[in-house]
Amino acid sequence: MPFYSASLIETVQSEIIRDNAGILECVKEGIGRVIGMGVPHSKRLLPLLSLIFPTVLHGVLHYIISSVIQKIVLLILKRKTYNSHLAESTSPMQSMLDAYFPELMANFAASLCSDVILYPLETVLHRLHIQGTRTIIDNTDLGYEVLPINTQYEGMRDCINTIRQEEGMLGFYKGFGAVVIQYTLHAAVLQITKIIYSALLQNSV
Repeated sequence: MPFYSASLIETVQSEIIRDNAGILECVKEGIGRVIGMGVPHSKRLLPLLSLIFPTVLHGVLHYIISSVIQKIVLLILKRKTYNSHLAESTSPMQSMLDAYFPELMANFAASLCSDVILYPLETVLHRLHIQGTRTIIDNTDLGYEVLPINTQYEGMRDCINTIRQEEGMLGFYKGFGAVVIQYTLHAAVLQITKIIYSALLQNSV
């Protein structure tokens, strides 16, 4: 968990002030956060014990949701594929496509649904991990300045209540556009892969 916090800071830190960190920078900062030395953090930094519950909750819920969605989608796609096989004979290459593509689609759907459903919790989790770490982020609304992280959350419940009162429900979905772009590109890659494979399949027949 402390190494997750360190890597998260490196991910959101503005390029304007970011140093040329080495490969082991996250490891060093993670160890420093555990022992409380070597990293310039403020008094607003939450202790690791207060981060255990939201971190574990997010991980467990993500696993449960993604597993359930994956099994449901995979069951539907395999049943559809099975019915199409009964209607017409298929070549070995077509059978290979039908065997692997449902797995890819099921994984995609599971990841998409779990990330969308848990995005508000992920927003809370990220804010708790970053608080008190003297992190500077880019102002994505204006695009030409940076903003310091000056939050003073006391824990998960306080973070949720503060976001809801000061920013409204949309505050939990800040940065959601990046998720939309990510999964749009992912879906495009899957579709292009299927088209290419189908074209190769037709040429081989």
